Amino acid sequence: MGQLTAAKQKRKSVSYSKWGYFFIAPFFIIYSVFQFIPLISTFYNSFFENYRNGLMQVGPKFVGFQNYIAIFSNSDIPTYTMNTVIIWVMGFIPQILVALLLAVWFTSFRLKLKGQMFFKTVIYMPNLIMASAFSMLFFTLFSDAGPVNIILTQMGLIDSPIRFLTMTWTTRSLIAVMNFLMWFGNTTILLMAGIMGIDPNLFEAAQIDGAKPMQMFLKVTLPLLLPILVYVVITAMIGGVQMFDVPQILTNGNGNPNRTSMTLIMYLNKHLASKNYGMAGAVSVLVFFVTAVLSIVVYEMLMRRYRGEKKSKKMGVRL
Repeated sequence: MGQLTAAKQKRKSVSYSKWGYFFIAPFFIIYSVFQFIPLISTFYNSFFENYRNGLMQVGPKFVGFQNYIAIFSNSDIPTYTMNTVIIWVMGFIPQILVALLLAVWFTSFRLKLKGQMFFKTVIYMPNLIMASAFSMLFFTLFSDAGPVNIILTQMGLIDSPIRFLTMTWTTRSLIAVMNFLMWFGNTTILLMAGIMGIDPNLFEAAQIDGAKPMQMFLKVTLPLLLPILVYVVITAMIGGVQMFDVPQILTNGNGNPNRTSMTLIMYLNKHLASKNYGMAGAVSVLVFFVTAVLSIVVYEMLMRRYRGEKKSKKMGVRL
């Protein structure tokens, strides 16, 4: 009788466990159709010569690594890579600093700021605005006859309009500012979630021991926040490498002035627009590997420090 009951229970557990595969199946199907298959297709196309010359379609013809050789022999690739890095750093450094400051303020048990929900909503709202709308707004504001030049002229600060979009650093700065405004709210929310996950008793113990706010931040908050910081840095870095929509719209796809704001994905889009799928695939693969390597390096560098501090704390407790 007992064996019969056990067999029934076993059959029930097996039948119920199958429902788990049913519920996770949509994710794998969607991922395969829209992510995995296009990824494999990109790798495949990168080994072919496949482009349009006027009305004539050339290829697809297998050329091996010729597309990659052409990319590495192109002197513009280092320039576009450096443009991407410079613009990303200009936007990310103020983004992470402001987000950390706001996250600490909003979660501080000392300050107890009022109207937190209102401020959280306000700082997150720019993240909901489309990048194209943001770019058009800034293009209108900082154009030669835009409101910014009109106000500066009426105030007597300038005699003639400043051509913001014809100067290298002003164009890069505008792109960086837009990226900062769009993403610092999202970063703040993530960091707040990380700080709120830290045991409040640690802050109380540090306060009792006489730790000052800066010491509490450096010795308690920051080390325990490292896993979330790793996630924020890696995702921001991936977004920076894939930077496209803001500079594309602001500079009309030309990377003006003199291609100093041309990013890697804008260069990739040039090949896609000209139907050069082989070179576009090769550039995509290059960007993929650069992003993967940078992500691994950043993860290992930051997490090694986190593991070291965690291990030292455990050793201290044992001692």
